[in-house]
Amino acid sequence: MSQVSHHRNEHLSSSQLKRFCSVVLQKVEIPPTDADLIAESLVQANLWGVDSHGVTRMAIYVERLKRGLVNPRPRITILRETPAMAVVDGDNGSGQVVASRAMELAIAKARESGVGLVGIRNSNHFGATAFFTMMALRKEMIGVAMSNASATMAPWGGRSPYLGTNPLSVAVPAGQELPLVLDMATSVVARGKILLAAQQGESIPAGWAIDLDGEVTTDAARALDGCVLPFGGPKGSAIALLIDVLSGVLTGGVYGPHVGDLYRDMERPQCLGHMMGAIDIGWFSDVDVFKKRMDKMIRELKSLPPAKGVNEVLLPGEIEARIHQQREAEGIPLTPGVIADLRRLALEYAVPWCGAHQTSTEGRSFELA
Repeated sequence: MSQVSHHRNEHLSSSQLKRFCSVVLQKVEIPPTDADLIAESLVQANLWGVDSHGVTRMAIYVERLKRGLVNPRPRITILRETPAMAVVDGDNGSGQVVASRAMELAIAKARESGVGLVGIRNSNHFGATAFFTMMALRKEMIGVAMSNASATMAPWGGRSPYLGTNPLSVAVPAGQELPLVLDMATSVVARGKILLAAQQGESIPAGWAIDLDGEVTTDAARALDGCVLPFGGPKGSAIALLIDVLSGVLTGGVYGPHVGDLYRDMERPQCLGHMMGAIDIGWFSDVDVFKKRMDKMIRELKSLPPAKGVNEVLLPGEIEARIHQQREAEGIPLTPGVIADLRRLALEYAVPWCGAHQTSTEGRSFELA
């Protein structure tokens, strides 16, 4: 029991984890720059507290690369283009690599045309969607990103999976205040959280998912065999459907149940579709004026009296920003299951495990030199 407790309290610094993940990815033929990008994306998700999209995904990423289901060195090509839009073929590359290149293109087009919209086909799982919308923040722009996903969600009124948990993110810069960063799945909860619960032998709240018989279940394993449920009933279902239209149908990619499953379909590529957008604020108004107006809006919202039983009004991205600050200072906590997966990768690819021989008496790892 003491060993489990120790592992539960094991913390690693973000820089340790990034280095480790990057080196492992390079062992399966990902070029160093792209490996750094993927590692940064995964670790950033952990820093935000979105552990379902963090380094827990390393094992499946490596397995799909090893099986040739993901192209480690894609030739990303522009199929159609105007000054304000483009359609990109990701050549079955890693989702983070394809999506970041597409967002860079959307940002460049927004700089020239005020808005940029880039649709992507033939991509793969790309981690946390906010990673890409926040690229636009650094350029004084609003970022928009969405993606379809493998069919794990029943449409409203159905009990068979057809839609993915299709995520949507919008990031809006502010001045002195934190940016507004929405990053949401269109299911009640991201399927990755159910996956984590199953790995840890924990139950899930009622209302997250249904089993194969269409019954609401609190058993994470039964939920994984069944379907997650859309948030807000028909509203979430409709939004997920429209994201699939914009990411999959419009881009010429696959959609709905035709998207390959990250974990369960180990015979073919995922062929995901994404849509990346950027809005250059300077084309609409003075950037400093916009930021001051955003600050005023945020302060007005934050000063509202909280509802009964609530401590404060929280805005999109605020919790993640606080967790980020805490985890940068204290390290990223890793569950025993994730640690075991990463240690297996370390052993398989002869990469030193970044947590070995560096743990303090409090169960936290010291920074590697």
